Amino acid sequence: MGSSSSEMKPESLKELADSTNFNEGELREWYRGFRKDCPSGMLSAGEFQTIYSHFFPYGDATKFAEHVFRTFDENDDKQIDFKEFITALSVTSRGKPDEKLSWAFSMYDLNGDGVITEAEMLEIVKSIYAMIGDKVKLPEDERSPEKRAKKIFEEMDANHDGMLTREEFLIGAQGDPHIMKLLQCDASALSGEN
Repeated sequence: MGSSSSEMKPESLKELADSTNFNEGELREWYRGFRKDCPSGMLSAGEFQTIYSHFFPYGDATKFAEHVFRTFDENDDKQIDFKEFITALSVTSRGKPDEKLSWAFSMYDLNGDGVITEAEMLEIVKSIYAMIGDKVKLPEDERSPEKRAKKIFEEMDANHDGMLTREEFLIGAQGDPHIMKLLQCDASALSGEN
C-alpha cells in the first residue's frame, strides 16, 4: 500500500492535467503534499479551517473557511478529496478572471439557488471582516460589513430587484476593478489604496 498512497494513478493524473491548469509534475507534488497532510485522502471541514486560520493570524477565519470549504466540496459530502481540492485550487490560483468570478459567485450564493441576495452578500462580507481582523484601515464608506456589502450590491444589482444573477455578478465585477479587489479581498482594496 506504500506507493499507492503517495502516487496517483496515471489515468487520474492525465485526467486532472487535462482538466486543470496544472501539469503532471505539479499534480504529483500537490498530491504528495495533500496525502501527507491528509493521510486518509480526505480533508474535513475542521482540518480545512485549522489550515486556513494559519493564513489569517490576526482575525477569525472560521466562518470564511466554512464558505470556501463548501465551495470546494462539489459533491456536498462534507469532505474534500484531492480532485475537488486541486480543481478548486486550479480555478482560484490560475484560472481566468471569468472562471474565478464564477467560482466566487458559487461561494456567495450560499443556498445554491442561482442568485445572490443582499443577506448572502452580507454573510460573506462579515466573514471576510472577521478574518482580516482590525489590522486594516478601511475608507469610511466601507468601515462596516453592512456598508461594504450594500456598496458592492448597489453597484452590481443592475435591475435593482434585490438579487444578483450570475450575469450581473460577472458583468458588475468585470466592469469595475475596485469591485474585483473588494470581492477578492485584495489587500490594497482593503486599505483604500488604488
